[in-house]
Amino acid sequence: MTTPRTTARRAQAAATAVALAAGLLVAVAPAPAHAAAGATLPFTSVEAESAAHTGSRIGPDHTQGTLASEASGRQAVRLNAGERVEFTVPRAANAVTVAYSVPDGRSGSLDVYVNGQRLDRTLPVTSRYSYVDTPWIPGARTHHFYANARMLLGRDVQAGDTVAFQAANVQVTVDVADFEQAPGAAARPAGSVSVTDKGADPTGQGDSTQAFREAVAAAQGGTVWIPPGEYRLTSSLSGVQNVTLQGSGHWHSVVRTSRFIDQTASSGAVHIKDFAVIGDVTERVDSNPDNFVNGSLGPDSTVSGMWLQHLKVGLWLTGNNDNLVVENSRFLDMTADGLNLNGNARGVKVRNNFLRNQGDDALAMWSLNAPDVNSVFENNTITQPNLANGIAIYGGTDITVRNNLIADTNALGSGIAISNQKFLDPFHPLSGTITVDGNTLVRTGAMNPNWNHPMGALRVDSYDSAIDAQVRITNTTITDSPYSAFEFVSGSGRGFAARNITVDGATVNRTGTVVVQAETQGAATFRDVTATGVGSAGIYNCPYPAGSGAFTVTDGGGNSGWDSTWSDCSTWPEPGQGEPQPGPDRNLALNRPATATGSQDVYTPGKAVDGDPNTYWESANHAFPQTLTIDLGAARSVRRVVLKLPPQAAWQARTQTLSVQGSTDGSAYTTLAAAREYRFDPATGNTVTVPVDGGPRHLRLHVTGNTGWPAAQFSEVEVYGS
Repeated sequence: MTTPRTTARRAQAAATAVALAAGLLVAVAPAPAHAAAGATLPFTSVEAESAAHTGSRIGPDHTQGTLASEASGRQAVRLNAGERVEFTVPRAANAVTVAYSVPDGRSGSLDVYVNGQRLDRTLPVTSRYSYVDTPWIPGARTHHFYANARMLLGRDVQAGDTVAFQAANVQVTVDVADFEQAPGAAARPAGSVSVTDKGADPTGQGDSTQAFREAVAAAQGGTVWIPPGEYRLTSSLSGVQNVTLQGSGHWHSVVRTSRFIDQTASSGAVHIKDFAVIGDVTERVDSNPDNFVNGSLGPDSTVSGMWLQHLKVGLWLTGNNDNLVVENSRFLDMTADGLNLNGNARGVKVRNNFLRNQGDDALAMWSLNAPDVNSVFENNTITQPNLANGIAIYGGTDITVRNNLIADTNALGSGIAISNQKFLDPFHPLSGTITVDGNTLVRTGAMNPNWNHPMGALRVDSYDSAIDAQVRITNTTITDSPYSAFEFVSGSGRGFAARNITVDGATVNRTGTVVVQAETQGAATFRDVTATGVGSAGIYNCPYPAGSGAFTVTDGGGNSGWDSTWSDCSTWPEPGQGEPQPGPDRNLALNRPATATGSQDVYTPGKAVDGDPNTYWESANHAFPQTLTIDLGAARSVRRVVLKLPPQAAWQARTQTLSVQGSTDGSAYTTLAAAREYRFDPATGNTVTVPVDGGPRHLRLHVTGNTGWPAAQFSEVEVYGS
């Protein structure tokens, strides 16, 4: 369903974006009849770089694999021993959570001061859960530099008080602090079965696995009570169904295990709430079920009020999870996804959760084996997924992504990805209506190291098949995207169409490059999309591979601030670069798509436009005539073509007979330079220049002879406008 565009709604989204950009994750009161983007959170976050400190500020930075690029706001404060950061408390609080990083292999502590008085407790910090490597993921580097540590202060502080953290015995980079009023421990529900009655050890010393299993078995149709304390489980629970597992609050009831529930099926009605599950996952091993929930909770189940940390995945859900609700929970420091609906999810709602520092997609729906249907991610706050996307929808039917606040994606991800990337079969592509409504994206998008070009804040990706679903993107706010705002791409490079897309009501505030990055065939209609602070141009429209089909951008009215088009498909816009000016030294053929009638062994057409004079294209031997064709990306005014052979003396002088032809459509060619002999001589650099006069998009060299070898040969073909 499309939410009406209103001034109040836009003001609401803008206020949320400003709050996050300023370093305060605060709940913004909803405008009438509309929900604010992001979760309503019980804490307020303050960025370290906005606090008083004696350390060194790092960032901002968007470079993959740096501490600053993974930080909230792309900035943090580095403390050497004896240095401190002092926060002014924004609200009444008795508890704090600090996101930090320490050098690899190190551990230590932060001394804590309240209003200048040192507490008798310290905040432990460690690199144990950081510096994760995933070499099987193309383009991944060491990542996951930060972790979160929490503590009860043991006293109440008020707005305006100060809480300081001082590095005691190790260098600590402090990113952000969350201040909150932690409630007292809840009382035991009447009629519940306590795990301590079954022998669980609340000190965390003994193994409480069997006690938990016996309590679950005894409480069928009722409640398992987890009293205040810390409980150690050494293996997972299974056969969990028709039962409530309830703690006294996640600050008080803590379960230490990396595998809480692992089961392939359940009759459902499982309700899990109000305790913490903290694991000990230090590396990502995809074959291990190191998850809070692995498999199925069954239909009509709920997860609420949970603190989930140091696991591989929070919830990896397969099987029947119809009508599951996951809400009001925190997902911190996973080495992979926060939550993944891994096919066959019907009517699932994931709402009002906070996710920080996930090692893959924070929230994902992946329609493997069966489609995810009529499921919703709404009103979640997501920050710092450090390998992939904030929210990713891989296939599925009638999916909704609504009112989420997403910030600071890194390396391989966008804020939101709507994709037909299948990973495995049987996969169920996008179908029905995909609703992406009311989302706010702050500093999202990244430079993809595999593609060597950027990913937009919001990406629609026909990776493995054309997108035939109706994709409705409405009421979007995009702020400070390092690259583009909206990207339409076929990430496999096979040019599948991305179509049936509408973008209605978007506010784009500052993009590093462009508003629309179109890289595959297809079509989208834009209405009421306003942009300010555009770095390079309004539209980059260069479908890949060249000749695969056009992407049509339709102006539906009400658009402003992005009517220019990037004119040079041979180059990617760089942040803040502006439109490049044509000049005599700009090689229009560099790294452009090149094709030929034939090639010999490894001497492929692309070697003639790669900028390296030592590599070369060689046509099929003994098969004249031969042609080499270069797609310049757009019609260009061409005045000279420079042809080169490798400069080494081993390349003896030779003469090639050739003509230069041009075409605007890749079909009908005209002669730009008539056929003649050109001598290549290592004594003069093995270079010749051919004057031409035309405006082609496709430039073709037609070669009929070579006195030095029975094939056409060029190490570089350079094309210039003057």
